[in-house]
Amino acid sequence: MGVAVRAGEQTAHRDVTREIEEFFYAEADLLDERRFEDWLELLTDDVRYVVPVQQDVQSGPDWQSDDVAWFDEGKETLTQRVLQLRTGVHWAEEPPSRVSHLISNVRVVRVHGDEAMVRSRFLVHRSRLADEVDLFVGRREDTLRQVDGSWRIAHRTVLLDQNVLQAKNLTIFF
Repeated sequence: MGVAVRAGEQTAHRDVTREIEEFFYAEADLLDERRFEDWLELLTDDVRYVVPVQQDVQSGPDWQSDDVAWFDEGKETLTQRVLQLRTGVHWAEEPPSRVSHLISNVRVVRVHGDEAMVRSRFLVHRSRLADEVDLFVGRREDTLRQVDGSWRIAHRTVLLDQNVLQAKNLTIFF
């Protein structure tokens, strides 16, 4: 049996959800437009950005490795990746990729104080040169934090649906 929620609480939850959806859509635009320095401003100074390697197992909770990750970074290393992309000599991004982020199924799981736990789904399409096309599909689990009245990403875990990546490189941000 469901729990009754007061109308005011439903409206507030809907307002926060819509605000966070708009935040994610604006973030996707920044990434697609290669405005990486502006994207970095959406991250808290203590951000943790993790893309664990998925494992194929018969059953049980061990589908995700705590020991191996495609990325496990903080703001300093994310900033270094952006600087590397900006050099103009990054072999995997010359010429630059064309990228589209599609974000959906945004669900605000919990709001506590100035933080919100949010789950969403994504599809990232990347094309490069004449014949390189990559699709990345999965879900994100974000902890967003209010900083000076604006949402910032404090923690992001990206769970890719594939455990073997066919892409030649992994230079994009999710």
